[in-house]
This record gives sequence, structure tokens and C-alpha cells, in this order.
Amino acid sequence: MNTFNFKSFAAAGALLLGALTASAQAIKVDPALPEYHPASGISGKISSIGSDTLNNLMTYWAEEFKHLYPNVSVEIEGKGSSTAPPALIAGTAQLGPMSRKMKNEEIDAFEKKYGYKPRLIGVAIDALAIYVNKDNPIKSLTMQQADSIFSATRKRGGQNVTTWGQLGLTGEWANKPVSLYGRNSASGTYGFFKEHVLSNGDYKGSVKEQPGSASVVQGVEKELGGVGYSGIGYKTSGVRALPVSDKGGPIEASQENAETFKYPISRYLYIYINANPATGPDPLVKEFIRFVLSKQGQDDTAKDGYFPLPAKKAAEFLESSGAK
Repeated sequence: MNTFNFKSFAAAGALLLGALTASAQAIKVDPALPEYHPASGISGKISSIGSDTLNNLMTYWAEEFKHLYPNVSVEIEGKGSSTAPPALIAGTAQLGPMSRKMKNEEIDAFEKKYGYKPRLIGVAIDALAIYVNKDNPIKSLTMQQADSIFSATRKRGGQNVTTWGQLGLTGEWANKPVSLYGRNSASGTYGFFKEHVLSNGDYKGSVKEQPGSASVVQGVEKELGGVGYSGIGYKTSGVRALPVSDKGGPIEASQENAETFKYPISRYLYIYINANPATGPDPLVKEFIRFVLSKQGQDDTAKDGYFPLPAKKAAEFLESSGAK
């Protein structure tokens, strides 16, 4: 009997969080995205190892894909983006979801094994959010302030921030400590935030590193002075995603601002695959990618609270994936 195998405890909690997010946001799916039509003769086992940020979304995709193909079993493990490259290299996974691009040394290790590079496919858009408790009155943050909150080295030139009063809050908030939540070093989100917000500076030792995206949001929900970073797909009613400014005024973490990368911490979310240039992807992998980049697949993206790809961008990724 084919089974749907959950290897990460975080996925169950993330599923609920994604459902809450979906009801809270009106996310639009490009009507020009192609409809997915199932192929014949598709069966077998497919394994996904990698990003926790994508764990819930991979679960949505896998459940619907299995509904289309009852003779396919899917295994999902989401412990962090850094686990994807070794799994693809070892052949223990056919799908390597990542919330960052592979590092040069990861690509080199793959190419040394197979003689060609792994195939990168954008599958969704994320506005990497800086969350505060819903009762926190702060309106927005600058990138420099975010660096001053989370970084020990403060490469953006700001002063060390330890209280909410240093960010302009008054009254009972003036002396309230800033309590930091973040991801662990296996996470692509940890690396992306470090590169793009901290300018590759060092995190403070006081950041409470969490094994999953949902845990970051839950920490901020429970602590009035909490602040943390996590994917927009994990937003709940207990937190607010702050507008962020870089060189201009504050930009909300909205679909439009993420699609245009106007929001300064926007990013693509990826799946890497092993696709021999001579033969293309494995047929099962090919169909999974075709489904993900279809209207049905991107409907699931919206359902999970992430932002779907525009049809033009989805077509570009489908072409480069070799799954067209």
C-alpha cells in the first residue's frame, strides 16, 4: 500500500498555520497559468529532502499529486535547505526544496559526482517577513534597524538595539526587552536573512534559534516583546508582518510588492532536481514539476499563504527545468 510519509514533526503544525494564513489573505493566482492534465502510466516513489520553509507547501503539492496518481508514494523531510544538496548528490532524494540558492561549493560537489550541474526551478515567491506580536504598536522597521536588532556586528552602521524604546516606542514599551527568534544554521532562511539583512554579519548570541519556521512564529505569538523572521506562508493572526524600508519609505510584505521585488526581503523559493542534460528529468519528477508550475499547483501556493508565480515566470522555470 502506498503511504504518505511525514518525516518532519514541523509539517503537521505548519499545515494548520498555512490554513489560517489562507483564510487571512486574498492572494491572486494568474489565470494565464496552464491547466495541468495528468499523464498516463505514472507510478513509483518520490522523495523530497530539504527546506522547512517549503515543508507545508510540499505537503499540499504532494497530497494533490498523489490524488492524481494513486500509484505514486511521496516522502517529505524538511529539516533545512542545507540538507537538500547532500540528498540530491547521494540520490536519496529526487526533489531538493530550498529557500535559498545553492552555494558554489554545493553545486561543485554535485557536478563532481554527475558531470553536470543541478537544475534550479523557482516554484513560489516569498516575502521573508519580520514578525512582531500582534499587540506590538511598532509601525515598521528599516533594514538598518533590523540589522541592529539581530546582528552582533551591525554592518549597516546602526547602534545595538536591545529595547523597544530604542525603536521609538514609549510608555510601557520603552524599557521592554527585544526578544529575538530566528532559524538555525541548517536553514536557508537563516542564510538568506544573514546575507540580505545583516550584510553577512554575525547573529547575536541571544537569538533563540528554532528548528522550524512555525516555531519562530509561535515564539513571537507567545511573547509580547518578541520579534522574529520567517516565511510569509507562516503568518498567523497572532503576529504582524512589519513593513520594511531600505532606501525609501516602508514597503508592505504584499503580493504585488513581493512579485516586483519592491519589498526588500523578497525571494523565490526553489526546488532543485537532478536532470541529465541528455535525457531530461525522470518521468515522475518531470510530472511533479509540471504540476507545481501549473494553475492547480500555484493554487496550492496561494492556499499555503505564499505568492504564486506569474504565468510568464512559471513558463520560464518550466522551460529551464527540462520538464516542459
